Amino acid sequence: MPTDLMRASAPPVSRPSSARNFNVVAITLTAALVALQLAGLVILERSHAHALHISLPREAAVCPGGPDLDLPQIPTD
Repeated sequence: MPTDLMRASAPPVSRPSSARNFNVVAITLTAALVALQLAGLVILERSHAHALHISLPREAAVCPGGPDLDLPQIPTD
């Protein structure tokens, strides 16, 4: 008689397999999304670094007025 109670309370075999499959799919999709985000971040960083590299001048800027240029003083409190 105790064996009948154990059989009645045991869950069906297919349910844990279905839940396990769902967890595997969820983990796989999460990993794929993280990989895509990292790839996008790398592409963004490279394009930003490339844009900064192009916009920076190759030579130091020379002041057209020279060192004797009179600049207005900004009063501070």
